[in-house]
Amino acid sequence: MDTQESGDLLLPRSRQANERLHAMIPGGAHTYAKGDDQYPDDLAPVISHGRGAHVWDVDGNRYVEYGSGLRSVSLGHAHPRVVEAVRRELDRGSNFVRPSVVEVEAAERFLATVPTAEMVKFAKNGSDVTTAAVRLARAVTGRARVAICGDHPFYSVDDWFIGTTPMSAGVPAATTDLTVAFPYGDLAATEELLTRYRDEVACLILEPATHTEPPPGYLAGLRELADRHGCVLVFDEMITGFRWSEAGAQGLYGVVPDLSTFGKALGNGCAVSALAGRRDLMEWGGLRHSRDRVFLLSTTHGAETHSLAAAMAVQTTYAEEGVTARLHALGERLAAGVRDAAAGMGVADHVVVRGRASNLVFATLDEHRRPSQPYRTLFLRRLLAGGVLAPSFVVSDALSDADIDHTVDVVAQACAVYRKALDAGDPTPWMGGRPVKPVFRRSV
Repeated sequence: MDTQESGDLLLPRSRQANERLHAMIPGGAHTYAKGDDQYPDDLAPVISHGRGAHVWDVDGNRYVEYGSGLRSVSLGHAHPRVVEAVRRELDRGSNFVRPSVVEVEAAERFLATVPTAEMVKFAKNGSDVTTAAVRLARAVTGRARVAICGDHPFYSVDDWFIGTTPMSAGVPAATTDLTVAFPYGDLAATEELLTRYRDEVACLILEPATHTEPPPGYLAGLRELADRHGCVLVFDEMITGFRWSEAGAQGLYGVVPDLSTFGKALGNGCAVSALAGRRDLMEWGGLRHSRDRVFLLSTTHGAETHSLAAAMAVQTTYAEEGVTARLHALGERLAAGVRDAAAGMGVADHVVVRGRASNLVFATLDEHRRPSQPYRTLFLRRLLAGGVLAPSFVVSDALSDADIDHTVDVVAQACAVYRKALDAGDPTPWMGGRPVKPVFRRSV
């Protein structure tokens, strides 16, 4: 059985760097989704640098990269407009004892981009702002329970969410018990949940759209349910923000949440996130009211001038260059190519592309069409060997048609190996070691 169809990728320096990472950093990475357990055995590149849609590892290998920065680098690495905006502010100082005028300009620009929001507060990461939204909803409603959409993978590193995952060690059960879940797309089940916990649920929080479009009337129905049951509707727009439209899913689908959270694409890799929403709610975290104060968001680095400048440059680039439309066009070209390649190799039912064109993921299914980590391992291994770094197929604006064509060629080669493994009934000979692992799991 030939397991060497396109050669092996050798990463000696990356392997050494991974060992150094694990010696000093728990998990070997600062984000679990970037861990070497997410990649085939001994094939986790450690990145040296990136430009546009390409990255280079410390061994000198170049890759076409997808899902850049876990979907945050949507314009491509070292985008000139963003780099220049950041450099300009760094030369003027990045953090002061009082607000900078950049904070005013960034807030004005954000609220012009997301006109459904009336106020905004910036922070550094998504967890900051989703937790702030939950805290604000609890303060405003006087209720303790949080209802999350259980079909969506991640909301926050904080206890109210992490306690609901398999990695719940260290989270008190009393905290976890206050978080309940509802299924996406099912208004009747959500209403039943709100009725069961009548007057107890502070907010409904969900990604407004993911790999499938919202069912007709679903988001409007959630809006009506939240109003009728007196809870706050929160849209987590970390991914949908900018990729669905500049104003997020709320701008595309025309349903206005009470609060929404943005991040990822907002800074093109720079650390910036935003909590936005209705003035009457957001002001609870301010000074111009007579109620008890809410500790909404207060972070030393939350308004670093260079990150806010990056966010403004990103918004300008999206608006002036039609980036969202291009992301969709690139994704459609890629999805069509991958589907054709899979069909041509007889694995169309096993290598499956899903999601909105601007936010594509792929599923790797076994001979019974069930999700398979071993087959994912095989697939990732062949992609890496062909110079494609793709934990997903999420595109960036920096991709060229040639990059897409190269990716499709590599996918076709990977699918040829996939077919052989299916025919053999066992992907093990093509995995090169242990299978990749899901991020959220109870044991190492």
